[in-house]
Amino acid sequence: MFAALSDTFTNVFAKLAGNKKLTEDNISDGLNDVRLALLEADVQYGVAKTFIKRVKDKAVGEKIIDSVSASQQFVKIVHDELVSLMGTSEEGLTFSKKPACMLLCGLQGSGKTTHTVKVANLLKKKGRFKNPCVVACDLQRPAAREQLKTLAASVDIACFSQDSVQDPVQVAKNALQMAANQGWDLLLFDTAGRLHVDEALMQELEKMRELIQPEEVLLVVNAATGQDAIKTAASFNERIKITGTILSMLDGTSRAGAAISIREVTGMPIKFEGVGEKVDDIQVFNPTSMADRILGMGDTINLVRKAEEFIDEKEAASMEKKLRTASFTFDDYLKQMRMVKKMGSFKSLLGMLPGMSKLKEIDIDDKEIFKVEAMILSMTQSERSEECEIHMERRRRIARGSGTSIDDINRLLKSFKQAKQFFKNGLNMKQLENMLGGNVWR
Repeated sequence: MFAALSDTFTNVFAKLAGNKKLTEDNISDGLNDVRLALLEADVQYGVAKTFIKRVKDKAVGEKIIDSVSASQQFVKIVHDELVSLMGTSEEGLTFSKKPACMLLCGLQGSGKTTHTVKVANLLKKKGRFKNPCVVACDLQRPAAREQLKTLAASVDIACFSQDSVQDPVQVAKNALQMAANQGWDLLLFDTAGRLHVDEALMQELEKMRELIQPEEVLLVVNAATGQDAIKTAASFNERIKITGTILSMLDGTSRAGAAISIREVTGMPIKFEGVGEKVDDIQVFNPTSMADRILGMGDTINLVRKAEEFIDEKEAASMEKKLRTASFTFDDYLKQMRMVKKMGSFKSLLGMLPGMSKLKEIDIDDKEIFKVEAMILSMTQSERSEECEIHMERRRRIARGSGTSIDDINRLLKSFKQAKQFFKNGLNMKQLENMLGGNVWR
């Protein structure tokens, strides 16, 4: 996402590195490059123009602190303005009624059905609601109800669907009437979409909104549609008064300008972002996190959140001690690998680390993790704890037991040795590149 835009910003910052002061002359070419990159990323023209003007007005003549370079000062100005464009801070969900009601709407193919379940699952996992229910009100698209049922069942979320009822407003009414008896504390209504905004769609949504009286009306927009996403948001907001948006498919496009534009154009906040196809692939939209990613600074905000969700605090403290003393074993190696694997692909996690953009081209195959797991599990306990040397005969036995080759075993042992040396000596980019690119992962 935003690969070309990130590269443009990086180049502009690099050109300013030797300057002691920001002037109109030394930032003009860079800002022109940024403007073109913003437009290529499908950022709305007016938003791009406003952004460039704000950055220029703040940068020119800005007093540089002695301990900060002109380039660093420019980075901060750009970062602050990006955050400001996208909403400054996270926007929460507001609920006061019981059951709480949320209406999800959008065009066909935007990901409404999937994100209805994603949001329900996220709110349940966070403990916001104990028993949410998704309501199948998309009666236009074939198999929409079955898709909602299947996704909801996969994460143990209740689903209300009535195949015999052909009026979505009646389905919604019936769900509301059953909520108290079923103990549902949150109802999320999945609605029908169209290929484009039309009167029939809007009238149906207006009836749904009037009946349900939802406190949250979230528009799901496909980030890959670029400026069309912004036009769609403006149209829906005009007719049914949305309270926020969900950007879907942010992981699948490099032209996700909607993330930068949509708040400025509609005045409505982005509340969630879809970052993958799985039900767990959704996160609260954070403007600072998005600005970090756009500028190639990683995504420490969401990395920490993932770590808090999947990593046990006591285990983490114990592992930190072992890492600092380089005393971890193959068992620890395997345990941490499994723990990190739950957080997502290794390549995506690396991309969330500040300064790791250099590693984005390394081909890290997650399938290799299963091979590493098999090799370690084929070791004896004394081999895993390094109580004995893993000589050639042992290597052959481990290779046979794990269905791998001697070369695979050699790479694992070399990678493990480098990992211990890496933590013993501290961060070394070349070692890290070798560990990731040249050994276990090819």
